[in-house]
Parts: sequence; C-alpha cells; structure tokens
Amino acid sequence: MAWVKTTFSELVSLFVEDGSLAVAILAWLGLTAVVLARFESLSPWRGMVLFVGLAAILVENTWRRARADRGK
Repeated sequence: MAWVKTTFSELVSLFVEDGSLAVAILAWLGLTAVVLARFESLSPWRGMVLFVGLAAILVENTWRRARADRGK
C-alpha cells in the first residue's frame, strides 16, 4: 500500500510545487466567487478583480521565494 501513497504524492507534485501558492489561489477563487455573486454591480469588473488578485498572489509568492533563495 505504500506504493499507492508514493504514486499519489508524485502525481500531486507534478501539478503542485508550492502548496501555499495553490492554497492561496483556491482561496482567492472561492472568495471572489462568493463576493462577486452577491454584488451584481461588480459584474463588468469580475475579470479585472480576478486577474488583479491572482497577479498579487503570484508577485507575493515570487518575492517570498526569492528572499528564501537569497538567504541560502
């Protein structure tokens, strides 16, 4: 049964290298889905809100990773 765990772990690592980035993206997608569904007046801005949030998450993750690599 250890091979099942190893196989699953390897499969997940193919798609998710940084777990915190994946969690932040999923949280942002969920948050924007809930909030934007409640406010119809934001309808024309949905794409922009989604893009800006995802871009901010990516920039923050990149800065954090660069600082960690520089500290090594």
